Amino acid sequence: MPGSLIFSLAALAALVPATVSALRAGGQRDALFWLLLAVAIAGPLAWVWTQFAEGWRTGFAPALWTTMVTTLAVFAAVAATSREGWRLAALLFPYLLLIGLGALVWQDRPERELVAGGPTAWIGVHIAFSLLTYATLTLCAIAGLAAFLQERAIKAKRPDGGLARLLPSLSAAETLELKLLGLTTGILALGVTTGMAVEYLESGRLMALGHKTLFSLATLAVLALLLLARRVSGMRGRRAARIVLLAYLLLTLGYPGVKFVTDVIVT
Repeated sequence: MPGSLIFSLAALAALVPATVSALRAGGQRDALFWLLLAVAIAGPLAWVWTQFAEGWRTGFAPALWTTMVTTLAVFAAVAATSREGWRLAALLFPYLLLIGLGALVWQDRPERELVAGGPTAWIGVHIAFSLLTYATLTLCAIAGLAAFLQERAIKAKRPDGGLARLLPSLSAAETLELKLLGLTTGILALGVTTGMAVEYLESGRLMALGHKTLFSLATLAVLALLLLARRVSGMRGRRAARIVLLAYLLLTLGYPGVKFVTDVIVT
């Protein structure tokens, strides 16, 4: 078995204990939670650290691994600062396992060169904002889904049954969703701005209307409109969750989606 495959399997296996714990009833934000979260971060982070040691990699699988690391880091911050934020783990970790499996399946796909004429620092800043945007929107979508499931459980008069008992309360999930929504919108706006700076330094134009740019702008518009709707009409619950998931779908199509087409389907 090739060494890279073993390394990828080990990185993926690091997520399993945290996933099992998150799906176990009676979990707490205790020392065990933080230990398992540290292990879950360490596995993918070690993969990224070694694979990116010689420079930035542009392939589909590396994009998934870097997304996982960034999302786990943001989740750690949410878990530390929010009383019930850690409960998003019941939805987040199974999802990250699926992403890790995708990275494992397509890890040997050929990669394209990173082509850009702007200063490396600007490119690095833009990549950082892009990763942070996707990570925060992932958690925003997870919080929205948690609110959706809690609302459905309450209407079915089963608030303490099934998956609902593992998730944040409805009010906590909606509060997390709103905070992450505002944070994501701000970071995405900065990401679009840095992308314009890189494009200007590279080609003299402020914007190239490719697929990624169009999906990013569409996502920004959806998030801004949702923030406005929440402020004006108090929109929340299932309708707000559906719009957040729509924004997440748009950004997914624009970032890993485009990479999947260019690096997996086309090549």
